[in-house]
Amino acid sequence: MKPSILVTGGTGFLGKKFITFLKKKKKIQIYSLSKKKINKKFQQKNVKYIFCDILNKKQLKKKLCHKYNYIINFAGHINHKEFKKTYETHYLGLKNLVDHFEDKKIDKFIQIGSSVEYGFLKSPQKEKKFINIKMLNSTYGKSKLLSTEYIMKKFRENNFPAIVLRPYLVYGPGQNSDRLIPITILNCLKDYSFDCSSGEQIRNFIFVDDFVKIVYQCLFSKITGQIFNIGSTKNYKVKFVINKINNLIGMGKPLYGKIRMRKDEPLNLYPSLQKIKKKFSIKKETSILNGLKKTITYYKLI
Repeated sequence: MKPSILVTGGTGFLGKKFITFLKKKKKIQIYSLSKKKINKKFQQKNVKYIFCDILNKKQLKKKLCHKYNYIINFAGHINHKEFKKTYETHYLGLKNLVDHFEDKKIDKFIQIGSSVEYGFLKSPQKEKKFINIKMLNSTYGKSKLLSTEYIMKKFRENNFPAIVLRPYLVYGPGQNSDRLIPITILNCLKDYSFDCSSGEQIRNFIFVDDFVKIVYQCLFSKITGQIFNIGSTKNYKVKFVINKINNLIGMGKPLYGKIRMRKDEPLNLYPSLQKIKKKFSIKKETSILNGLKKTITYYKLI
């Protein structure tokens, strides 16, 4: 009998990309769980789709009756300005999932955390650093940190086989159009003048194909009870990335300084990757130039 995996948030940007990659790499029964139903024409072949709200414990118990070997939690609420839904989905939803699978003898549970959990800790940010939740300004960051703390508590108490991955800025074809890189691409393709911040923020961008390869390694490793940063080896100013997109497309005009930085937005946000490099094989990554070219091609075609 083939092992099985449950991918929550399986119809979202990251979940969908991971499922596509997984199908090519391993013979495994794949289940996708998401809150909203999607049309059958958008469903991938040989994937079983479950539609369920992870905040509803009764639904979870009824719908997740199969024996799953692996669980990876990509589920989340996209609009982080909706504070109540953000908190409920990212923390209470995760808590429900962990509680449901705690006594099910699973092989591995992966929680997709966030670099925002570090708040204003100095970059390069390291996994071992203590984070005071009171110092975090965003509901999203607090919810993700609470989730990490809950999982690590379950690991210490009951050896719950979980790890937490903290990605930095994942980008690529298929990302929601309200994120930095898609917004910039779409504005340039339409030859608009568009408002930007100063662009002086330093960020870490990782191409989605590189991201899912690392997640795959983590999922099928024997390592549990650990937190890992996931990012690329190079960091860039936001202004550099916007200008690169602008130059590749040859249209549009970014207007720097028109948008104020948010109070909860650190100036520099990039990871230390020492820990994950010691444990996993990080192969040659996609350059920012090639990643942007592939992403631009996608948006030109839609």
